[in-house]
Amino acid sequence: MDPFSAEGELLTIHNAFHQGQYQAVLDFDTSSLSQSNITTARILKLRVQIANGDTQEALSSIQKEKGPDFSAVRAFAQYVSGDTSSAEKQIDQLLESSAENATVQILGGIILQGLGRTDEALSLLSKHQGNLEAIALITQIHLQQNRLPAAQKEVSEARKWAQDSLLVNIAESWVGMRLGGEAYQSAFYVFEEIAQTPSSTSPKALISQAITELHLGRLPEAEAALKQALELPQKDTEALANAVVLMTLMGKTGEGEKYVEELRGMDAEHPLLRDLEEKGSLFDQASGKYSAKVAS
Repeated sequence: MDPFSAEGELLTIHNAFHQGQYQAVLDFDTSSLSQSNITTARILKLRVQIANGDTQEALSSIQKEKGPDFSAVRAFAQYVSGDTSSAEKQIDQLLESSAENATVQILGGIILQGLGRTDEALSLLSKHQGNLEAIALITQIHLQQNRLPAAQKEVSEARKWAQDSLLVNIAESWVGMRLGGEAYQSAFYVFEEIAQTPSSTSPKALISQAITELHLGRLPEAEAALKQALELPQKDTEALANAVVLMTLMGKTGEGEKYVEELRGMDAEHPLLRDLEEKGSLFDQASGKYSAKVAS
C-alpha cells in the first residue's frame, strides 16, 4: 500500500507538512508506524526543524545516523545554513551512490536547483517512482523556467493516478496562478479551503490565499489574510515580505516600512530586502546622472 494514499499511515503527517502545519508534524506520534515508514516520518520532522531554524538541533539528533536519507538531510541543513560548498560536495557524492533514494531525490533536487544546476535537478527528480513531492518540485522548476506547458503536463499526468491528492491540488493551483483568468479563482478555492479550515490553517496557507486574492484584485481581502498569518504564534518572514508588497500596492507606505523593519529584524538577508537594496542603489546611480547643475 502507498503510505501516502488515503489509506496509508503517513497521509496525516504528509498533508500537515505540505500545508505548513509544522507543529502538527513535530507532534505526530510515530509509535504505531510500521518500521519502513518510521524513517520517512522522521525525515519530515527533521525538515520541519530545519525550516524552523533549529538546524543545529536537527544535525545533533542525527550525528550518529548512517545511510543516504540522513546524509541528504545533513546536506540540506548545510545548504540552508549557507554552507553551500559542503552541501554541494555531499550531494554530488550521493548522486553517485544513492540517486534512487527518495530523500536524496527530493532534497538533492532542491539543493541542485538552488545552486543553479537545473538540468541535474530535473534529471535527479525524474528518477522518482510515483513520488508526489518530486512531481511538485518538477512543476515548480518548470514554472521558474517559464515552461508552462511542461508544468501543465506534469500535473495532468499526476492527476490521472493521484486524483484526490492534496499535493496535486496545490501543484495544479501553482499552474493556475501562472495561467491566470478563471484559473485564479480555482486556485483561490484550493488555498482558501486549506487556510480557513481550523485543522489545516497555517502561515503558508494564508499567504497562498492572500496571493490569489491579490491576483484577483481583491486587495482588502488579501490584507485580511496576511494579517491572519501575521497574528499566528509562529511569525513568518514570507508573510512579512508579501505584506510589504501589498502595502506598497495599496499606497500604505508607512505600514510597508514597518513591515520592512520587522523583516529586517528576522532575516536581514531575505531576498526581498536584498532586492530593495539593489534597486535603491540603481535608482541613486541613475538619479545622480540627472542632478540639477548649480549655476556658477
